[in-house]
Amino acid sequence: MNNKFGNRIFTRSMSRRDFLYLLSLSSAAYALTGCAVDPVTGRQQLVLMSEEGEISLDRQQSPQQFSMDYGVCQDRALNDYVGRVGSVIAATSHRPGMPYSFRAVNAVYVNAYAFPGGSIAVTRGILAELQDEAALAALLGHEIGHVNARHTAERMTKGTLVQLALAGSSGYMRSGEYAGYAPYLDKIGGLGAQVLLASYSRVDEREADSLGMEYMVRGGHNPKGMSGLMEVLVKKSQHKPNALELMFSTHPMSQERYDTAVRSVESQYASYRGRDMLRQRYMDNTAGIRKIRGALEDMQNGAGFMAAGEMNRAESSFADALKKAPDDYAALLMMAKCKMALKKDQEAVSFAEQAKRVYPTEAQAVQVSGVGKLALNRFSEAYQEFSGYDRMMPGNPSIAFLKGVSLEGMQKRQEAAEEYYRYLQQVREGGAAQHAYQRLQDWGVVK
Repeated sequence: MNNKFGNRIFTRSMSRRDFLYLLSLSSAAYALTGCAVDPVTGRQQLVLMSEEGEISLDRQQSPQQFSMDYGVCQDRALNDYVGRVGSVIAATSHRPGMPYSFRAVNAVYVNAYAFPGGSIAVTRGILAELQDEAALAALLGHEIGHVNARHTAERMTKGTLVQLALAGSSGYMRSGEYAGYAPYLDKIGGLGAQVLLASYSRVDEREADSLGMEYMVRGGHNPKGMSGLMEVLVKKSQHKPNALELMFSTHPMSQERYDTAVRSVESQYASYRGRDMLRQRYMDNTAGIRKIRGALEDMQNGAGFMAAGEMNRAESSFADALKKAPDDYAALLMMAKCKMALKKDQEAVSFAEQAKRVYPTEAQAVQVSGVGKLALNRFSEAYQEFSGYDRMMPGNPSIAFLKGVSLEGMQKRQEAAEEYYRYLQQVREGGAAQHAYQRLQDWGVVK
């Protein structure tokens, strides 16, 4: 069997040891930089990632997450506004030279997040909850604080050290994870970004709060925006836990954080409390979001029902959202995913195709359409969708797997093996990886 992967041609079957060795050579790695100076405190900190590594990782992963969040809002004026507010605050920070960018994304869950190189996003869900620009400044200042304190680099360093300590103690694949031949239904989204956005510690959150208030005040905002932000989150957590679930999983909330913000406003920043909260300017720039707030709430409810496995109720909620906002990209794709979960694959494809027409430059609708067509055994069409996604959004390893499944369905074993191998270069565990590895064994590529 003559198997070609990239520039390497295998004229014989590889042993499992050879196969794993080749995969290890292709794994991404970052230079170990050892101790560095904390840009905030000036003290030495142990990090295994350089500033260039942070920026590179950001550029690689942030586009995938923004697409998972249904893309950047198509309201250009809103994005320009968020960008202006964030840029002023970032200029006052300890790392003003980082390549910051700020955007609103179409997701309806309540959250904001920062990648280590300075790419920062706020969701429509949280923008709908805020009441003034001071609160937005606090939110963006908090995320800028995470970038300045290098919290992601520190967390990844700790994780890397744990992995090094455990190296060799775990098997290549966990048995029993793969059940059934439909792993592509779990592949609507990228891999890797979620790891970067994993939960911060409470210590990290307190530091980001402190830095955020410092930066927003330097940028000309009323410090009461931070206590106002905390108050909104505390109140909403009591009434809409589903909408705030991800916010609190990535940013642990506590009464202590609210109390600390209030004390800081009343003491350290008391002389700035008379500044304008800029409520009207915020309301003017977020009018489009508030206009469809009912639809956003329907989508939040639908997402909560899906998470609870109540697909019929989710379907009803998404239908309500589409009555209020028929051309909303996120609502169309949420409905597509819900239909797929209900095994209404043809309807799922129809909603995904409509989403493609609404937002032709955003990649997730292309991927969802491909998954739906794959479920309908329309393998050639699915492959074309995944190839299109790859051109729009390169770097998502799931696409290599999905292309492999499509090619396998088309009886193109050689090409399928190449895609499965490409997938395994980046992902080693889980049901899809086990399926890909098993196929390479079945086809004689690996002994």
